[in-house]
Amino acid sequence: MSNVPTNLCYAKSHEWLKVETDGTATVGISDYAQSSLGDITYVQLPKVGAVLKAGEVFGVVESVKAASDLYAPAAGTVIAINAALDGAPETLNTAPYEGGWMLKLTLSNPSETTTLLAAAAYEQLLG
Repeated sequence: MSNVPTNLCYAKSHEWLKVETDGTATVGISDYAQSSLGDITYVQLPKVGAVLKAGEVFGVVESVKAASDLYAPAAGTVIAINAALDGAPETLNTAPYEGGWMLKLTLSNPSETTTLLAAAAYEQLLG
């Protein structure tokens, strides 16, 4: 069974989003996604300052099995990326919710996060 923290919101495309106390949001991929991909070998992320639309491709994650697009769970401006993933993409496999975060956003419309799945709904999606 995949680890699905209850303090996060989830997109059907298996990205997670955490709204921080300062109103920014942190984004990554779920434990289910990293497990499905297998050993992750490369991550391509947007540049700081990029403006993302909800549902838009913002990067790519490559593994020994496949390459998969990453989709923005909410609209916003990228204010930070996890540069540590350049040298250690396998962090997505070992710590998808902690050290494996991908980017931080200033949300364009914070209420948009209500369209994401709560942990229980995401677990139902996973079956």
